[in-house]
Amino acid sequence: MEMRSRLQIGEWWADRTTNELGRVGETLRIEPKAMEVLMALAGRAGQAVSREELLAAVWPGVVVGDEALTQSIIKLRRALGDNPKSPTYIETISKRGYRLIAPVNGVEASAPPRRWWVWGGVAVVVALASGIVFWNSEPQPPAVAEIGEALTVTVLQFETVGAGPEQDYLARGIGSDLMTDLSRLSGLRLISSSGGQAASGARYVVSGSVQREAASLRINVRLLDARSNEQLWTQRFERPFGDLFVIQNEISRSLLEQLPGRISDAERRRLAKRHTTSLEAYDYFLRGQALFLVRRTEDNRQARAFYAKAVELDPKFARAYAGLAMTHAMEYRYQTSAESSAALTRALELAESARLIDPGIPEVYWALALVHTQRRRHDEALGALQKAIELNPSYADAYALIGGIYTYTGQPARTIPLLRTALRLNPDGAYLYFQILGRAYLFENDVEQALINLREALARNADDVETRVYLIAALVARGERAAAEWEADVLRANQPGFAMAGWLETYPLTSTRHRERLRELLVQVGL
Repeated sequence: MEMRSRLQIGEWWADRTTNELGRVGETLRIEPKAMEVLMALAGRAGQAVSREELLAAVWPGVVVGDEALTQSIIKLRRALGDNPKSPTYIETISKRGYRLIAPVNGVEASAPPRRWWVWGGVAVVVALASGIVFWNSEPQPPAVAEIGEALTVTVLQFETVGAGPEQDYLARGIGSDLMTDLSRLSGLRLISSSGGQAASGARYVVSGSVQREAASLRINVRLLDARSNEQLWTQRFERPFGDLFVIQNEISRSLLEQLPGRISDAERRRLAKRHTTSLEAYDYFLRGQALFLVRRTEDNRQARAFYAKAVELDPKFARAYAGLAMTHAMEYRYQTSAESSAALTRALELAESARLIDPGIPEVYWALALVHTQRRRHDEALGALQKAIELNPSYADAYALIGGIYTYTGQPARTIPLLRTALRLNPDGAYLYFQILGRAYLFENDVEQALINLREALARNADDVETRVYLIAALVARGERAAAEWEADVLRANQPGFAMAGWLETYPLTSTRHRERLRELLVQVGL
């Protein structure tokens, strides 16, 4: 529907040109984004509009959290005098979005606007006809004409039962590896879950629980049809812990038997191939993964010890070598020893070893890209990430790191759509996704969006130095000097002896213009 600039909505009129709401004896001015939300709802009055559709319509090309939309709805309800518990204007549709239930007049029938097909919450742009993505173009997920044409699956994080939080790494690892297995299958599109909830648009939902007691292991797996809300399959796998790999293969095979579509014999053989034959090495690897993802100095050291033990137990464990490489790369970045340059050399050796052992693992190329990024060899990093995407077109972390590299090389405008893709593929993206967005927006001079994303990143990892550095810079750019100085004091307290010149020595930002911009902002608070 194409709307006139002034609509009658219930007893109120709304003027989109002046951002005003009015009724007899009263006129209110509301924020532009709140008006855009109201107009988007009015354009489909009486219909449920998903949060994803509203975010895409009101914040096109911009990644914002759900909080921005929620605040706009709150402001609209306050202005309209609407009660969310007994609404007469905006109704909340549980787990879906919102609906404008008041009568609307002044809407002209016209050609429908351009719409994005939503694939599991991913705004999908039609890619090259060949389906091949090159790193020097904007990498995109595979093109999907309609959601019904793809077999879409989301895997919820597996729960830990009974064993206590110290076993959480095992449940996370089993669920994560199942996602990795499924992501390699052609004809299947894997959509990451968000906040423990199934991703919007995924037809099938896999969930499960893990319980380990001494030498025994019990895994429950369920498959749900999200469209009909019907539980299609459930099975309990109870074996000695030593049979974990056998159980994982059985879970994957059983799921494939329940899902529609055909999987080739070659894909089935590839699915059955485990990255290691040593259960003990796998256990150490999962412990290392859980710690490395935290991205703190001490956790990085402990993760390295676990990865090293995994390699000792299985010298052909490619993913463990990749993990080791990442910890050495981050040691260089953290400057935790006087031999940090040697750590970067060692990181490259380990990453190349991982690639030579098993060149068919996307995570191996991501690790290699991380090392090249720290070396400031950004073209080589982009080449490795392109290979990772070829192996797994739904690899959110690969899109995110490509976006990060574009900002490092002075192209922040190219970063934003890539991070939007990453967050659609993985709505629970780590703090790093928001940090990358924040610094891109800062260099694009959109300080408001920079602050939104940097604060989100800091809320997810309050110990990350890079996030706080950019938050300080954004606050200075916004003119909030007192807040910037307070954050600078927090940084100094957490990192005694912090010096911006030293920090920049190992920072992979190669754009001279942006390095100078960062210095100009931070020097104002004594950094």
